[in-house]
Amino acid sequence: MKYIDEFRDGTLARKLAADIAREADPARRYSFMEFCGGHTHAISRYGVEDLLPQNVRMIHGPGCPVCVLPVGRIQAAIWLARQPGVVLCTYGDMLRVPAEKGLSLLKAKAEGADVRMVYSSADALKIAQSHPDKEVVFFAIGFETTTPPTAVVLQQAKILGLENFSVFCNHVLTPAAIQNILESPEVRKLGTLPLDGFIGPAHVSTIIGSRPYEYFAEEYQKPVVIAGFEPLDVMQAIRMLVRQVNQGRAEVENEFTRAVSRDGNLKAQALVADVFELRKTFEWRGLGDVPYSGLRIKDSYAPWDAERKFTVPGFSIPDHKACECGAILRGVKHPRDCAVFGTVCTPENPIGSCMVSSEGACAAHYTYGRYRDTNR
Repeated sequence: MKYIDEFRDGTLARKLAADIAREADPARRYSFMEFCGGHTHAISRYGVEDLLPQNVRMIHGPGCPVCVLPVGRIQAAIWLARQPGVVLCTYGDMLRVPAEKGLSLLKAKAEGADVRMVYSSADALKIAQSHPDKEVVFFAIGFETTTPPTAVVLQQAKILGLENFSVFCNHVLTPAAIQNILESPEVRKLGTLPLDGFIGPAHVSTIIGSRPYEYFAEEYQKPVVIAGFEPLDVMQAIRMLVRQVNQGRAEVENEFTRAVSRDGNLKAQALVADVFELRKTFEWRGLGDVPYSGLRIKDSYAPWDAERKFTVPGFSIPDHKACECGAILRGVKHPRDCAVFGTVCTPENPIGSCMVSSEGACAAHYTYGRYRDTNR
């Protein structure tokens, strides 16, 4: 299949692995963070780490939108779902994310709440049109990739005057999270999390372009290579990062040229600017409160903002004490470092959000990597 099979070619993968091993300086270590959960999944699924030399280390980042949503926002969604006459529409992987005392949207549904899985924000809008007697709330999550579709349905709801539709907005921004990691004590002060560069996200970059990463390359002297999600994309990005480190460069390079430009999707950016504005701060699981990292709905769309419409209470709930999801999202720990990984915490019985989503580091390692740990 064009643009798929050629990026999974085993012969080319072995050649790239040999090139990386030849170019990596044996006298030093390389630590690269793949920000996006899609890259984490590809690395685990295709055994990319097994092809790399011992001194090239991949660190999982916080690029899983399901994983980074704090427990309090899940609890708020459950609160909304329990309101009389409300239909809460959500993506499937949000249903099983644990909230307070192990409660989840799926369990709330079992208790009688009207929670429905949808594949897109447009599905939620259709439900609102089909059920004028119900208050339909779309539980919007995700990075810059899923934000434009949410903006579209809000614009449509306003045009239609659809008063029984609203959005519980939890969209967050990639650059703010990268900066938070670079400014974290583990990176900036203690040096316990060495970072030599980033593999930049693919889908996010199709929207925002490569330009926003230029600040990190210049200000923090950390190279960024934007890569696609196929295994050869990732391996090529690793080779490009190794070359930059060896040459003392810190630049933004675009491996994913077949989909990403410097300026990104200007039409999508305009949609987002029309509907959303920055929050002064937003809580992330593992990162805490991150300034100007989340979006809220503008005043001109206030009638379709679920937080205002229902006066949603703020919940501040700590993670499960046994769960290391927060440290894993920061790159400080690996899934295998969590005491409950693969025993108490499994995809069938998740303790933390990193085990729920297919983009979560724990779920990816459970599916593809845990058997290799026995051979370490």
